[in-house]
Amino acid sequence: MTTTNPPADDAVAAAAELVGAIRAHPGRPHVVLKYAQTLDGRIAATGGDAKWISCERERVISHAVRARCDAVLVGSGTVASDDPKLNVRLVEGRSPLRVVLDSALRTSCDAQVLGGGPPTVLVTTARAATRDRQRVRRAGAEVWEVPAGPDGVDLPAALAALRDAGVGALMVEGGARVLTSMLRAGLVDRVVTGIAPRILGAGVEAIGDLHNRRVADGIPLRRACVQVVEDDVLVAYDVGAGGPA
Repeated sequence: MTTTNPPADDAVAAAAELVGAIRAHPGRPHVVLKYAQTLDGRIAATGGDAKWISCERERVISHAVRARCDAVLVGSGTVASDDPKLNVRLVEGRSPLRVVLDSALRTSCDAQVLGGGPPTVLVTTARAATRDRQRVRRAGAEVWEVPAGPDGVDLPAALAALRDAGVGALMVEGGARVLTSMLRAGLVDRVVTGIAPRILGAGVEAIGDLHNRRVADGIPLRRACVQVVEDDVLVAYDVGAGGPA
């Protein structure tokens, strides 16, 4: 386990340590899950409010993590509730390709993720109507169709399309449904979690049901990296990797 307290002006180095080594895969990108939660595992309050769980310094490091990846991915629910820009603003660096999983193509053309800046791709299925495909393309985004999956979009097919497009490292920022689906499908290489010094009680869980009925069935996480950022704690692990925990 490595533990550090990064200097206030060294977000890029902190992000490099949290992301770790990029693994090469023939059929998908290296996938890094990144999310912020309260100490009791909530990524939003009961009403959906999530601003801001993490401290400002933690958010700077999150932008540095984005800048290390070729693409950043969220679900359409996150776009509807949080309206993120998904670009790199708080550090120097290149903004990644923005990817939204939207099986029915319901994303509003007013969404900031469709605004100026880095390119945006909406990954959808045959459920998407022709008029919605045209609407999204007029707004400036690309539309990719992949087969449908149990949670909306077939995730292996979506990741294969990103890999074919040259995406080597993918940052997945949520929401809870996407985080859970990625873990359930075994498509995650690295988990980076910001833990904020706050307890909500009821709220939106970061990770939903993974269908594990015994503790021993849980996903193993290894080679811990811990960073203290003000009163927040950032932890990162390799997922399912061999070697000592």
